[in-house]
Amino acid sequence: MTNKKCLECGEKVIGRIDKKFCSDYCRNAFNNKVNKESKNLIRNTNNRLRKNYKILCELNSTGKTKVTRRKLFDKGFDFKFITSRYVTKKNSVYFYVYDQGYLELDNELFLLVKQD
Repeated sequence: MTNKKCLECGEKVIGRIDKKFCSDYCRNAFNNKVNKESKNLIRNTNNRLRKNYKILCELNSTGKTKVTRRKLFDKGFDFKFITSRYVTKKNSVYFYVYDQGYLELDNELFLLVKQD
């Protein structure tokens, strides 16, 4: 018999030889601490993607619309957060947030599109 201690609270662990925690509470608390940083990054990224998606949907109710860069910025759009890119045969680059996309045109204009 070994005198193993819980990795979270230090209490004696009773049970299987490979058991690391004294309870489910300690196991969950330990794993939440370990994963906190990566979960925050994912949560923040998903929040920014959701916000960008909402802005594109709001501005592009018809499925194809032109807007200015200023209008996107004023709504809080962040150009760093996209889910994919599509390059056409003519080398035009569409940036997508899920099924809502945009193409940069001339004079600070953007064409907003919805993917079918």
